[in-house]
Amino acid sequence: MNTFEQFNLPKSLQKAVDEMGLTTPTPIQEKSFSVIMSGRDVMGIAQTGTGKTLAYLLPLLKQWKFAATDAPRVIILVPTRELVVQIVDVIEQLTQYMSVRTLGVYGGVNINTQKKAVYEGVDILVGTPGRTMDLALDNVVRFDSLQKLVIDEFDEILNLGFRFQVTSLLSMMRTKKQNILFSATMTDEVDEMLEDFFELPEEVSLAPSGTPLEKIEQLGYATPNFLTKLNLLNHLLSTDNSMSRVLIFANNKKTVDLIATSIEEKYPEQFGVIHSNKSQNYRLNTMASFQAGELRGIITTDVMARGLDISDVTHVINFEFTEIPEQYIHRIGRTGRADKSGIAISFISPKEEEIQIQAEILMEKEITFIDFPEDVEVAERLLEFEKARKKVKQLLKRPKMEGGAAFHEKAKKNQKVNLGGPSKTKPRKTEPRNRGAERKKAAKNKKK
Repeated sequence: MNTFEQFNLPKSLQKAVDEMGLTTPTPIQEKSFSVIMSGRDVMGIAQTGTGKTLAYLLPLLKQWKFAATDAPRVIILVPTRELVVQIVDVIEQLTQYMSVRTLGVYGGVNINTQKKAVYEGVDILVGTPGRTMDLALDNVVRFDSLQKLVIDEFDEILNLGFRFQVTSLLSMMRTKKQNILFSATMTDEVDEMLEDFFELPEEVSLAPSGTPLEKIEQLGYATPNFLTKLNLLNHLLSTDNSMSRVLIFANNKKTVDLIATSIEEKYPEQFGVIHSNKSQNYRLNTMASFQAGELRGIITTDVMARGLDISDVTHVINFEFTEIPEQYIHRIGRTGRADKSGIAISFISPKEEEIQIQAEILMEKEITFIDFPEDVEVAERLLEFEKARKKVKQLLKRPKMEGGAAFHEKAKKNQKVNLGGPSKTKPRKTEPRNRGAERKKAAKNKKK
């Protein structure tokens, strides 16, 4: 059996790996190590949950040498704040016996505090594209010492609309550096980025059998509407004691809040909520509470579907099926990690069946449907957002207005065009002034 000792890591790094309880490298870690060590540009394609973070951190840290500079030598760009915090935590664990200064930067917190931290010196900077670009434009983050650039979860960075920030940062950086990109999917946009900014990158990818989907039991319930889904969710939570660490996914913030309100009545203070409207501190505290076992589950949008390493998730529930087939794989990949099995349950309404089929084609695997529980009420009422919207006919022509004689007379009068001639008020006629006579009269009056 392969172990991390085959990588011949420095003693300080190997000791940290041992203390983290890591023994066997994952396939993507084995494939990536020698390629990244070579110094060539790398493009890694692997699904979430395959150990991509250590795949690039271990070879980068094995090559680490002291340098007298305060500017970052390694920059890691990731799509979300939570992922920044997670990667910083992993780096700090790996470098606890090394002299490496690590800093995470992201939006939602005071930028001046982060500026001060950067000025104090940083070796590895982990950041979201937006905040990293802000600091670069202010000339706080400099790239003159940059040796390695890592872009992690790149397809999700593009999905979140950060393409401009990433390309701008790449344009500001020195060209003589190693570029490492990891993405779960290969798209045309990813291909364009590689062609424009990478130097003959070597591809490292996993076959579908290397993904964690084999360890995930995928189940489905045909549910007609939102209220029935709520009834089914409450039934499963109350009858299945194995649902001890649950992630519940919905497609938007409004739906997440509706689910949370319903669950809170029956399971007070057992479930947290995470979406983009929640403050950064609230989101981090909720994550920490869940990891510590203080919460039974988290209700969230896809903000938690990518990259985050959440341990021992027993069930993933898709309250709403994803709008993008690939996103379904990322969601269910939150369970069945680290050689453990997991269960993914999807509530699928008739309008979601098409995207469900697309996801099955992508995975080359079908979701197993279960009979709907007889003791769960099937609601007939639809909420407003579920109702089919009627198309509103727009009037292309304004209706003709009818009126009496007075109306037509006024309309005819308004058709007259002002050509700039004299106004209706005639100017007052005045006699021409005789200035000589006026002066004589004034002199005569002065003598008197």
